[in-house]
Amino acid sequence: MNMMSDAATEKAVNAPADEPVIKMRGKDVCVFYGPKQALFDVNLNIRENAVTALIGPSGCGKSTFLRSLNRMNDTIDTCRVTGDITLDGEDIYDPAIDVVELRARVGMVFQKPNPFPKSIYENVVYGPRIHGLVRNKADMDEVVEKSLVRAGLFNEVKDRLHEPGTGLSGGQQQRLCIARAIAVSPEVILMDEPCSALDPIATATVEELIHELRENYTIVIVTHSMQQAARVSQRTAMFHLGVLVEEGDTDKIFTNPDDPRTQDYITGRFG
Repeated sequence: MNMMSDAATEKAVNAPADEPVIKMRGKDVCVFYGPKQALFDVNLNIRENAVTALIGPSGCGKSTFLRSLNRMNDTIDTCRVTGDITLDGEDIYDPAIDVVELRARVGMVFQKPNPFPKSIYENVVYGPRIHGLVRNKADMDEVVEKSLVRAGLFNEVKDRLHEPGTGLSGGQQQRLCIARAIAVSPEVILMDEPCSALDPIATATVEELIHELRENYTIVIVTHSMQQAARVSQRTAMFHLGVLVEEGDTDKIFTNPDDPRTQDYITGRFG
């Protein structure tokens, strides 16, 4: 199924060279967990082939918004999402949308590395096999190598592809999870605190990987680290108490924010 309409394709092709392409768009997004409202009328555009960082204090709604972008909130019985979220102009909450395919197009890397209890090879090839993207062993070998190379892990594991993924270091496990996400050729990668469980060296490796991946993918990252947001992102969105306070170019957000709440947060005065 191709969710991208002819109109959306034409719009992307005909967009002026200096005008950024909007890959995903949230309009008036509200999220409720039972009677509790967690997000209030969020309007945010996600630019193609850029890293957008979502920042803000704990419990401010940034992870809730992130999970709304590939309908991970569907797994919570009490969760309800209103407003519009589109991918290439198509409503991802349309009842006709195949959610499994959506999550292949909008992949996710979680806070804690979570490799499957399988070999490194099987971790990477699992998704392509389920989605029918590989037909034979040659296809599988190619997608495994290509994904691990893109995740900056191939040279470290090429001689032990059939050993358990759980035997890797924490940083290697997270890069394996990134390889697993990109193996199904997603267009967007969501990252929820991907470095919070990693040491500084592994964190630097993943940050460099994020910088390289944005050439081919649109990336949205939730982070509590202001330094990380400043290093890896081109756009930053500040959340507070379920409200999108402001968003814009990362340099401006960190040097000359419009809202005093943003200034207070990035200078450590609250949160």
